Amino acid sequence: MTEKQMIAGLKAGDERALDAAILSYSRLLWSIARAVLHNVGTTQDMEESVADAFIQLWKNSGSLNEMRGSVKTWLCVAVKSRAIDRYRKIIRNNEVGLEEQITSCGVGLLDQTMDAVLQRELLAAIQAIGEPDREIILRRFYYQQKPKEISIALDLSIRQVENRIYRAKQRLREQLDGGIACNE
Repeated sequence: MTEKQMIAGLKAGDERALDAAILSYSRLLWSIARAVLHNVGTTQDMEESVADAFIQLWKNSGSLNEMRGSVKTWLCVAVKSRAIDRYRKIIRNNEVGLEEQITSCGVGLLDQTMDAVLQRELLAAIQAIGEPDREIILRRFYYQQKPKEISIALDLSIRQVENRIYRAKQRLREQLDGGIACNE
């Protein structure tokens, strides 16, 4: 099916046109969703992003205009947008989970021998350093991720991650008056 036929079919509500779009562009859309969600999302998240893009195409098929772009381009933009939205949602949910885990289990930076007051002070100091430094510190010392893994997950260079770790550790030492020694 040609591009013009596909657009005409979609505008007319022909499910065969949607099937043709799915057959033609699914692999491409999967690769885009995978590129955005590779270290954060699950296969289900990727699948939902792709499915949402096709649903959005079907619902908005009346607004398609071949002069403004192809169905392929429209779908690529839609799946990337959906995947980025899903990425942000996952990251936002993980941040809440990290704080709860730090408070409840006291692993990693919060050595099990620390008393509750010191744990609260450290958590408050980590929260005060702001993003993305807070996430970098938690990933490095709580989840024991290497700077290379963190750089991939946060789309930063390894050098930026290392510099942010160094500066964040300095700020934490200042805030805690040297009460905690970071093992790095």
